[in-house]
Parts: sequence; structure tokens; C-alpha cells
Amino acid sequence: MSTSENFVFAQEKGSVMSNQEEKSAVSQAQDVEAMSFKEASIELERIVRSLESGDLELEASLENYSRGVELLKSLRQRLEHAEQKVQVLVDASSESLETSDTCAAPSVAYIDE
Repeated sequence: MSTSENFVFAQEKGSVMSNQEEKSAVSQAQDVEAMSFKEASIELERIVRSLESGDLELEASLENYSRGVELLKSLRQRLEHAEQKVQVLVDASSESLETSDTCAAPSVAYIDE
């Protein structure tokens, strides 16, 4: 969706994002991706605590909530990616074990005399 389409869509929904807000949202999303998993999870925990405290103004709560959603989305994607990597490794090691079992030396039968 182009910027002009976003603007029209936002107007139809009753909210208009300025270029400054759009740039801020884009840079915020980029910042999330630049963070380590641990940094992102710590920030998310901080946001949750501040929202649960109820001490924030409405605007700050909305900004924090939005940031929290971005962090959570990124963290979930990273976890899914890590799980996929682990599954690939598990599958590869299982295949390796199966291959080594079929290639093992034949057993020797002893005949009693």
C-alpha cells in the first residue's frame, strides 16, 4: 500500500498519521529488529509493568501498548524461527542415526562346536 493509499485509508478510519508519525513507526519497528532477544523481552516486561500500574496517561499507555505489540510480534517470530532451526537439527540428527544404524557392521554369529 503506498503512502497516499495509507493516508486515504487512515482518513476513512478517522485517523491521520503525519509523515513524522509514519517515520517514527518505521524507525521503531527497525529498532525492534536491531535489538537482541533478551533486550526486547526486557523492554516488553517493562512495558507490561508500566501498563499494569495504571500510572500512565492515555496517550503514553497507547504508545506503550503499540510498542509492546511490536516487541511481542518480533519475539514470537524469533521463537518460531529458533524452533524451526531446532527441528531441522533434530531431524538431521535422527536421519544421521538411522543411516549409521543401517551401515553398521553385520553381527557375527557364533556356532557352538
